[in-house]
Amino acid sequence: MSYSADDLWRLFDQASNMPYGAGQIAATEQLIRHADAAGDPHLAFAARMLATNAYVYGGEPAKSFVTFSWCLADFDRNPGPYHERYLHNLLWYFKYMVSALLKFPEVPLDRTYAVLDDMERRYRDGGHSLHAVYSYRHLVARHLGEEEEAEEWYRKWTAAPRDELSDCAGCDPSSQAWHLAQTGRDEEAVALAEPVLAGRLSCVEQPQGILTTLLLPYLRTGRREAARDAHRRAYRRLRGNLADLAGVAEHIEFCALTGNEARGLEIIERHLDWLDRSPSPAAAMDFAAAAALVLRRLDEVGHGDLTLHRRAHADRPAGDVAVAALAAELATFATDLAARFDARNGTAAQSQRVAARLSAEPIGDYLPLSATARRRPLVPVPRGADTAGGRPESSLSRPQIPTDAAPDQLLALAEEHELVEQADAAAALLAEFDARFGSTELGAALLARRAEFRGHERYLADDLDGAEEEWRRSAELYRSAGEPVRAWSVTGRLGVLRCMRGAVDDGMGLVESSADFLAEQGDPRRQAAAQARVGLALLTQERFAEALQAHDRAARILTDAFGAELVSEPAAAYLAARITLVRARILGQLERSEECLVAADESREAYRRLGSASGIAAANVVYAQALDDPAEAVEAYDEAVQAGGADDVVLDARLGRARALVAMERVTEAIDDFVEVIGICAERSIEDGAAFIRFELAHTYHRAGRDLEAAEAGEEALVGLMRIGAQADADQCRHLLASIYMDLGESDPALEMLDQLATNLDGPDNLPVRGQVLEEAGDLLYRMDRDLPAAQRFAEAAEAYRLAGLPLDQLRACRRRAAALHWAEDGTAAMEALERADEVAAELPEEVAAEPAAVWERAMLGYDAARVLIGVDRLDEALARAGAVPAQFRSIEAFGEASQADLLVGEVLLRVERPGEAEPLLRNTLAGLPRDSGAIRQAAWLLARALFDLGRSAEAEALAAEYDLETDD
Repeated sequence: MSYSADDLWRLFDQASNMPYGAGQIAATEQLIRHADAAGDPHLAFAARMLATNAYVYGGEPAKSFVTFSWCLADFDRNPGPYHERYLHNLLWYFKYMVSALLKFPEVPLDRTYAVLDDMERRYRDGGHSLHAVYSYRHLVARHLGEEEEAEEWYRKWTAAPRDELSDCAGCDPSSQAWHLAQTGRDEEAVALAEPVLAGRLSCVEQPQGILTTLLLPYLRTGRREAARDAHRRAYRRLRGNLADLAGVAEHIEFCALTGNEARGLEIIERHLDWLDRSPSPAAAMDFAAAAALVLRRLDEVGHGDLTLHRRAHADRPAGDVAVAALAAELATFATDLAARFDARNGTAAQSQRVAARLSAEPIGDYLPLSATARRRPLVPVPRGADTAGGRPESSLSRPQIPTDAAPDQLLALAEEHELVEQADAAAALLAEFDARFGSTELGAALLARRAEFRGHERYLADDLDGAEEEWRRSAELYRSAGEPVRAWSVTGRLGVLRCMRGAVDDGMGLVESSADFLAEQGDPRRQAAAQARVGLALLTQERFAEALQAHDRAARILTDAFGAELVSEPAAAYLAARITLVRARILGQLERSEECLVAADESREAYRRLGSASGIAAANVVYAQALDDPAEAVEAYDEAVQAGGADDVVLDARLGRARALVAMERVTEAIDDFVEVIGICAERSIEDGAAFIRFELAHTYHRAGRDLEAAEAGEEALVGLMRIGAQADADQCRHLLASIYMDLGESDPALEMLDQLATNLDGPDNLPVRGQVLEEAGDLLYRMDRDLPAAQRFAEAAEAYRLAGLPLDQLRACRRRAAALHWAEDGTAAMEALERADEVAAELPEEVAAEPAAVWERAMLGYDAARVLIGVDRLDEALARAGAVPAQFRSIEAFGEASQADLLVGEVLLRVERPGEAEPLLRNTLAGLPRDSGAIRQAAWLLARALFDLGRSAEAEALAAEYDLETDD
């Protein structure tokens, strides 16, 4: 395929606007071939200059040696006007060469010095400062380990005046701070660098470069929060570009030095394959040494058998490799590379540097790097001990135990504490029983009671097989001991457990038989407990109405038996409070909110009288969940959190409070609760639930304007949601992450999220959302000045809207496609897209076309059409299209858009040399604009232009002065 000169320069512009990486490199290499084939010397030079930059920032710096040398020789051999336009860039690229040459041990050191000497000669000849030259002579000395020489070049570097060839306002201080940190002057490094961070940094290497430089100075000077923030902010920007592998290594080392080996392992696994295509041996050496450090530390604490997956490479198949083995492999790899550098350099500097990194130890205590990292040790927590879900107060865990108590007395005391929900105290008594009488010959009744307790212990530990076995044994022993009431009580417990495990017929038979027997032979408390167990068994089957009836019967039994005396019977009072709480939960399931509130409040009052903190917490959670008013709910959740209790109750309380706070727009306050919930989930290995909470946390961070934390939480949520196969929720998370990335200025990751989301939504049921996502992707590309791919996304969005039967949305996407193609300077394609948009507009149903939104959209189509027609020099048609637009906007009171359309009409009138008509229109428009309007300078400039064209120069110059405009007349 042959290309015209215009086509080739358009390809040049497209390649220039591509993100750094393999795609841009491939595009520039193709462009070089086309330029050479076309025999265009200007384009051949420009394409190689572009390729040099692409290679450096795209992770293939070795290729830049060839293109830079070609450009330098061409510049010297055959200087032309276009060469002069690239002189600044050519001189700037000398810095790339010096830095890159050092990173390849096979390149003789003499070549680096020769390039440095040539750089200095050209800088002197051009009258430039030697500021940058001294900086890179310092770099070479530091690489060689020549400390005194490096210090001397540093002194000259900082003393020389900066000029347009100096590194940018972020990179230069970053390099100086790096030198200071390397020489132990951490406070000076921080003092130098921090003011730079407070300013505006627009270089592609910043702020991640200076933040990475500050990691260790921050850490070593006790600025731990700043170190954490620097890691989180910088690594995000480094992680997507192969060229930044050495920077990634700095962050891996930082993880090892802060006790975050797990985080380090995650980063290693993410980038391990980059080692096979490292941008340079120096970057590979840095990455391998830092990774070996993290892996060694993991091995030392007993995690050496963990594995990482590694892709296939030329010298090895794909497969998993153990941490310990990989640590040794990477350490050897880094050490061998360092030896190669030292052999070239004639020093031991690189070997010493690698050895120091491999043996580094943590600096200070563990530094949590994530907002959701827990600061307390991870320990298993047993499930709650009762149907209220509460854990008894720890103050009761050390009961007074008589030294001469008989075995039956100890078991009786344990039972008393269990009945009033003091399981910790009961456990202490049982432990004492086992210590005193565990090896003693006991009768059947005592063995039965101990087995009953042991079954409960197995149940709390989630050993359901063990619980069932112990309860069966207990029931049999009770029967053999002639204690049928206790036997049937245990049988009832067994029945509930069988129902929980899916054996409904068997379980219901046991529960109902137990209740029937105890109704005849048991005391009121046992009768009520038996009915409550019937209710619990029915709850396992979601038979809520019947479960409520069973608990109502249980409540009546206690009321009839004890009446007002219930408060003086602790075991019965606790049972009554628990039954009332379960009733409230069931009423909530039945959506009987008012009754639920009443029951939950009764339970709260009962537990308050009993002084049961865990019960108060559980009852408040149920009460809050039934409330419609989030402010009232927050009060109830507050009491629950303050009361404490088992982690599952605390989890529900803090999660409920977080959501209520979000509903009240108190998002900042909600964050701590979400973080605590995620911590509880992590401690209890509830990872599936944690994924959904992380998504909520990400959304909350985003609403609070804390987008860095929002991104981290969202990324963690996405991994968890994908792992459990929650595709729809994962897609919602992708959409949220795209928005967060856009707010962070991370356009390419945002685009990746939107593109992946559009792919996932490729189905007939998702067409409206797919169209929206594609349009968002197009809008993002449009704002990135990547107009051709933006136009493609708009076209795909239009098709999705068409298939979904959404003509107005289709019109909008078609219009935006035409606008994008116009700005891409593809007039032919823009006109074709405009024709399609006009067709869609003409086909709008009458009822749709009359809506204000449709009037607005058609007016915008006229506005954009005029722009497209101007671009193809069809000015009369542009004037005709633009002329009708202001009235359309005003018909729906879109006065701001109408003023902007008036300006367009005025602009076209000036283009067709009709300033007499433009002048009054523009004057009226200017007079109607607020002084703070963004369009006011444009209006003033156009009016001044009209006045100049009318020969009224004095008026034009006065207007230009009033609005501080530049004119060329």
